[in-house]
Amino acid sequence: MARTPAKGEKPLDWLGSSKKDFLDFPEPVKDEMGNALGLAQFGGRHPSAKPWRGQGSGVFEVVEDHRGDTYRAVYTVRFKEVVYVLHAFQKKSPKGIRTARIDVDLVERRLKVAQLDYEARYAKPKH
Repeated sequence: MARTPAKGEKPLDWLGSSKKDFLDFPEPVKDEMGNALGLAQFGGRHPSAKPWRGQGSGVFEVVEDHRGDTYRAVYTVRFKEVVYVLHAFQKKSPKGIRTARIDVDLVERRLKVAQLDYEARYAKPKH
């Protein structure tokens, strides 16, 4: 049975494999990122959330380190009625601190999917 959202809480929609990937993270990472996503659902921003570069405003990433590994969750708050989780991944960049191109491209594609989904589900019909 689905729970009823609290007053002012936006639903959290997971795109692609983001929820499965997130659930595979270590418990401490899931706890902290879950807090960050929960804040986003109420219009807030966790101290560890920072803008995701390249997609304009309203797209953020939460980065957590755990036992020498780095985990990221990328989400968007661009839409009035919903928060979309676009991607959750363990950072495995082949070169230094840069995010792998495959992950950057995936975020871009899923942001387009979020836009289409939002328009289909929430856009007001034009008369």
